[in-house]
Amino acid sequence: MDEQELTEPWEGVLITPGPISHTGVLVLAGSSGRIERERARILAREGMTAMSIRWFGGPGQSPGICEIPLETFVSAIDLLESTGVRRIYLLGASKGAEAALLTSVHDPRVDGVVAMSPTSVIWGNVGPGLDGQQRPYRSSWTWKGQPLPFVPYDDDWTAAEPANGPVAIRGWYERSERTFADMLFTAEIPIEETKADVLLVAGGDDAMWPSLPFAERLVARRRTAGRTARLISRAQAGHRPRLPGEGPAPESPHFLYGGDAVADAELGAAAWPHILNLLRG
Repeated sequence: MDEQELTEPWEGVLITPGPISHTGVLVLAGSSGRIERERARILAREGMTAMSIRWFGGPGQSPGICEIPLETFVSAIDLLESTGVRRIYLLGASKGAEAALLTSVHDPRVDGVVAMSPTSVIWGNVGPGLDGQQRPYRSSWTWKGQPLPFVPYDDDWTAAEPANGPVAIRGWYERSERTFADMLFTAEIPIEETKADVLLVAGGDDAMWPSLPFAERLVARRRTAGRTARLISRAQAGHRPRLPGEGPAPESPHFLYGGDAVADAELGAAAWPHILNLLRG
């Protein structure tokens, strides 16, 4: 494998397997903002050209997930395509899944999307924008300079856990959907508009947001439009499924993610053959 560090126009890594690869995969992390180096390596070992980028929090970028241009991912696809791959896939987790699904709607080159712990609606910003401000809430995403419709957060919500330890914020998203129910329709991800194949991976014990109900809504929306989406789920898994070859996700001092190491690995193992089948066309 050849591993190339990227510095412009964003930080990242591009990993190419030894033989010629016809499949390119853009790997997107969630709100951690990290470059998913190990996940990209796992895909490259399966014969795919894999790239992961830092799409916020890097030099010249918004410090938070606030009005991130979807063109960020389009330009990453441009670079991936320039390596000579014939098929383009996106693999994103959490907010990265939100980005992947939306990008597939707007860029017809995307052949397939793997959305792990996805959402079915666009949410407000997580952290500050380029102006350093977090309030009032703004969309997480823009397209052609225009913010996409979004659901804001109900700041009257309070966590059930003690304030001095990690908290489960799934209830915040659930309450915000009820509070701003009139905004849900316009903020829904129009997943029926993508020509890409869609694979969803979600755990029923997700404590970050209700990714399994979100995934079920995405499947229903595709079905209503006469299209399909495959959903792989496990009731006991949490927000961070782990693919074969990945160790357990580290604990966080701030958030509870649900699931446990065993259930999260079982979900990743169950999804893995479906992921490979999709990425291999």
